[in-house]
Amino acid sequence: MTGTSRGHFSLVGWHLRMLTKFYQNVLALAFAVNTINKSPTILPNITLGFHIYDTYYDQRMTYYNLLNLLFKLHSFLPNYECGPPKNLIALVGGLGSDTSFHMADILGRYKIPQLTYGSFAPEDIVKSRNPTFYRMVPNDENQYMGIIHLLLHFGWTWVGLFTGDDDSGKYFLQSMEALFSKYRICSAFIQVFPRQGRVLSSDDMGTFGNIHVSVMDQRARVFILYGDTMNLMWLITYSTLLVSDNAYLGKVWIMTAQMEFAVTGVTRRMDFQMFQGAISFAIHSKQPREFEKYLQKKNPYQPEGDGFVQLFWEQVFECSFPNAGETLEPDELCTGKENLEKPPRSVFEVKMSGHSYSIYNAVYAVAHALHALHSSKSKRRARMGEQRLKFEDMQPWQLHAFLQAMSFNNSAGENLNFNERREIVAGFDIMHMILFPNNSFRKVKIGRLEPVAFEEEQFFIDDEIIEWPRIFNQVCPISVCSDSCPPGFQKQKKEGKKFCCYDCFPCPEGKISNKTDMDECMQCRDDQYRSLSNDSCFPKIITFLSYEEPLGMSLVSIVLCFSLVTVFVFITFIKHSDTAIVKANNRELTYTLLSSLLLCFLCSFFFLGHPHKFTCLIRHVAFGLIFTVAVSCVLAKTITVVLAFMATKPGSNVRRWMGKRLANTIVLFCSLIQAGICTVWLATAPPYPKLDMKSLPSEIVAECNEGSTFMFYFVLGYMGLLSIISFIVAFLARNLPDAFNEAKFITFSMIMFCSVWLTFIPTYLSTKGKYMVAVEIFSILASGAALLACIFSPKVYIILLRPELNNKEGLIRTKNKPM
Repeated sequence: MTGTSRGHFSLVGWHLRMLTKFYQNVLALAFAVNTINKSPTILPNITLGFHIYDTYYDQRMTYYNLLNLLFKLHSFLPNYECGPPKNLIALVGGLGSDTSFHMADILGRYKIPQLTYGSFAPEDIVKSRNPTFYRMVPNDENQYMGIIHLLLHFGWTWVGLFTGDDDSGKYFLQSMEALFSKYRICSAFIQVFPRQGRVLSSDDMGTFGNIHVSVMDQRARVFILYGDTMNLMWLITYSTLLVSDNAYLGKVWIMTAQMEFAVTGVTRRMDFQMFQGAISFAIHSKQPREFEKYLQKKNPYQPEGDGFVQLFWEQVFECSFPNAGETLEPDELCTGKENLEKPPRSVFEVKMSGHSYSIYNAVYAVAHALHALHSSKSKRRARMGEQRLKFEDMQPWQLHAFLQAMSFNNSAGENLNFNERREIVAGFDIMHMILFPNNSFRKVKIGRLEPVAFEEEQFFIDDEIIEWPRIFNQVCPISVCSDSCPPGFQKQKKEGKKFCCYDCFPCPEGKISNKTDMDECMQCRDDQYRSLSNDSCFPKIITFLSYEEPLGMSLVSIVLCFSLVTVFVFITFIKHSDTAIVKANNRELTYTLLSSLLLCFLCSFFFLGHPHKFTCLIRHVAFGLIFTVAVSCVLAKTITVVLAFMATKPGSNVRRWMGKRLANTIVLFCSLIQAGICTVWLATAPPYPKLDMKSLPSEIVAECNEGSTFMFYFVLGYMGLLSIISFIVAFLARNLPDAFNEAKFITFSMIMFCSVWLTFIPTYLSTKGKYMVAVEIFSILASGAALLACIFSPKVYIILLRPELNNKEGLIRTKNKPM
C-alpha cells in the first residue's frame, strides 16, 4: 500500500473553558498520536488523526456531539453519511461514568470500541450494556477495598461519605455500606452532591446546609469523597463562600482516583487548607519518555498550534494576547516564553497524571490492535493472491478480537493488557497531599494497591511520610464514634445507635479480652487462669499436698510422732504382758488394736505426694479396712466387758461365750463386711488419678477421684455404724462394777471418734484442692489419736507410774472399793 490514509480518534469529556488542568489530557492524546505516527514499527505508512469533543457534563450535548462525530458535522441523519467519510476506528472517553454510559448506548449499536479513561462503572452494568466497552483503569471494586484497607490500617471506624448524584455514586454507597458492615466500620453520615453542582441555587441550599451540620460532628474526622472533579470544585466553592468558620479544618479527606484536584479562575485563589494532609487514590502512572519536552515546546505563537493553546495560555498565566481593539499593559501580555512548571499544580501539572496516562495507553492499545489487524489481513490476502488491503476497508468491529487479546509495552516501559472483563490490569497509587501557605501543593506517593498480588502484599503504606493536618500536631487523628475499649473490657452496643457506638464494660468472671475493642470476652482454657486485669491468661500450676511444703511436713511430723507413741505403747504392753492389767483386757485383742492404730497412722502417707494410680486405688481402701479393724476391736472389747460382768452372776450361762474365739469372730466378721464393700467398689468404679482444673481459679489440683462417691460414703457409713454400736454398748456398760473396766474409756474414745468424722464430712465438702487431702489426713490422725489416748493412756499410766495397782492384790482392792 502506498500513500497515506487517515484514521480518527475522539477524546470526549474535556472542559477547556473551565478546567485548564485537563488540557494535559488533550496533550497526552496528541503526544501519543504523534509518537505513533513517527514510529517505524507501529502502523508504518499510516497516519492517525483525531477529533476532540466536549460534553459539557450534559446528556443532550453528549448525544449531539457523538452523532456529529459519527455522521455529518452540521446536519446529519442517523445511519447515513452525508459528507466525506471519517473512518472512525475507536473512541477514547469519557471522564464521568454517566457520560461513558450515554456514549456506550450509541457506540454499542455500531460496535465501535470505546476506551474510557475515567469511568468507574459497576461491573454488572458494563457487562450487560456495554459489550464494546474497554476500561483503561482498574476495576473500582479494587479501590473500594483499598479504602477499607486504609481505614483499617489507621483504625478509623466513624467516617463521613460524600458522593455525586449519579449511578456510579449510588453503586459506591451500596458497595461501601456492605463493606463497612463486613469490616465493622460505620458511616457517620452520607451526603450526596446535587447534579451539576448548582451551589448557589435555592434548591441546593438545604443540601449544603445538611453538609455543614454533618461536618460539625467532632468525632468524624475522616471524610471519603467519591465523585469527579466537579464535585470537588463544588465542595471547595461551598466551603469557601458559604461557611464562615473553620468547620472543615482538622479533617482528613480520602479522595478517589477519578477526582483531580483542579481549579478554575474563580476558585484559583480560594483557601484549600482544608485539604492539608488529604490522602487520595490515583491511577498508576509512569512518565513516558519525551513527554515533558513535548510540553515545553508548546508555544501559543506557533502556527501549528492546536487551536486551544492560546485560550489555555491566557487562563493558566492570567495574561492576554494582543488584540487590535484593546490596549494592554506590557505585564498583561502573553509572551509565549512563560514556563509551564510555574503555575500551581491545581491549574496545570507537567508530570503526566493518571487520567492522561490512561489516554496515552488507550491510543497505544488501539494502534497495536490496528497494527495486528492490518498485518493479519494483509498476510491472508497475500496467501490468497488478492489485492492488498486498503486501510479504509477496515471496520471498527474487527478491532475487538485484537483489543481483548492485546499485550504490549508502551514507551514508558510498562506492559499493558486487558483481563477477561476488558479492564486494564493495573493497580492504584496512594498519594498524600502536602499544601503550602500559597495554596500550592505537592503530591507524595505513600503507598500502593496491587489487586493481583498476594493478600498480604496487596496494600502497602508508609506512615512516616505522612504530614497530618497541623491541628493534630503530627499525630494520626482518631475517627471513632466511641473510644476504644482497652484489654479487659468488652463492647456493649448503645441502644438505637450504630454498632460503632458502644459502651465499655469489664469482662465477666472467668473471661478475658486481650485486644482492644473486643465484641465479647473470651474464656481462658481449662489449664489457664485470667490475670487480675482480665487481659491475659496464664498457665495454671499443678498443685498437690507434697512432702516438701510446710503443711505436708507438719502432717508427716504428726504421723511419725503418733506412730512412735503407738510403738511405745505396744512395746510397753509386750514388756508387761504378764501383768494383771494387760491380761484382764484380752491381751491379743489389745495387740490387734494397737497394730491397726499404727497402720492407721501410717496409711496417711498414701495421701501425701503426687497421686498415682496405685496410691489412688489403695489409699481409701486401706484406710477403710484398717479403721474398720480398729473399731471392730473396740466393739469386741466392749462386748467382752459386758459378757464378763454378766458371767459373774450366779447361774449365768454366759461364761461359755467368754474367750478369745468370740472376740476374734467379731473382729473378723465386721472386717469381712468392709472388705466386701471395698471389693465391690474396686470392681465397679475404682478411684483414679485426676487433674481438677475448675475448682481453683489459678491452680490445677492433682487429686484422686473416688470413682464412685456413693461407695466412698458407704465405706465411711459402715465404719460410722460400727462406731455408733460401740459407743452405745460402751455407754450402757460404763458403770459396771468391774476392775479395769474399759467401758468408760471406750465411751469417751467413741464420742471423740464420731465427733471427728461427723465434722469431717461438711469440712471435706467445703474445702478444695490439697486442703481436702489435709482435712482427710487430719481426721485420720485425730480419730486414731482419740482411740489411742482414751483407751491406752490410763493403762500406760498404771503400768509405768502406779505399778502397785498392776497386781492381784491391787485388783482385789479395786474390786472391794465401794461404788
